[in-house]
Amino acid sequence: MQQVLAKITENIQIIYRKAIDADSALDKLQQSGKAKFSVIFTEDNGFTTRSKRFGPYVDELAKDVTMLQSDDGDIKNQITTIVKKMELMLLTLAKLKVTL
Repeated sequence: MQQVLAKITENIQIIYRKAIDADSALDKLQQSGKAKFSVIFTEDNGFTTRSKRFGPYVDELAKDVTMLQSDDGDIKNQITTIVKKMELMLLTLAKLKVTL
């Protein structure tokens, strides 16, 4: 379990760094009249957060991991949900980087 949490934490750090760069790029696009969208992920993507920046989604992931560490509930389902969110964020960040 510790190895899984360590790998999740490592990936969240990677996502965080990429999210900072992506949010900066989105700010520049928005200032130039582009990036006209209201949210990055729709409701069916598993996130409860609604934002046009990546930072709040990273915060949600961090909270999910914190809850995982302190909760004795269904850890397997919680990990699956976190991993799905992380995959979606990494794919979206990669697509954004290619687009820019």
